[in-house]
Amino acid sequence: MAWVEGVAAFCVEEWGLPPITGRILGLLMICDPPERSAGEIADVIQASRASLTSNMRFLTAVGLVRKVRVPGDRTAYFRIEDDAWQKVIQRKLDSLGRFDAIAERGLMLTGADGPGAERIHNAQRSLTWLRNIANDHPLGP
Repeated sequence: MAWVEGVAAFCVEEWGLPPITGRILGLLMICDPPERSAGEIADVIQASRASLTSNMRFLTAVGLVRKVRVPGDRTAYFRIEDDAWQKVIQRKLDSLGRFDAIAERGLMLTGADGPGAERIHNAQRSLTWLRNIANDHPLGP
């Protein structure tokens, strides 16, 4: 559980997610077998069913966790997607591209040499650098 708590702390500090969300991700990354029922997850991470349900809805909606059915079993199980972290990183990279349009609008407001323009250019250069690194080293399976 110490490692699961480490994942939770990372998710809180880096992404502003609730601790329970990070605990769910951490648990699903290390559990064997890789599927767990909502009740099992709630018991292990000591979460209420209501809180767990809303967090599972979020994680399935963003494509990090999926619901799994076992033939002959009425229980729904949850499993972290194999490419969950790739999806997280790709979303972050995609957001960098969207910032370009925002920066361009900022330059139109301030003028290319106006107040704040250098700060906007610095942000653009930094984000372009990061995007270029990602493009040079694409994520793969």
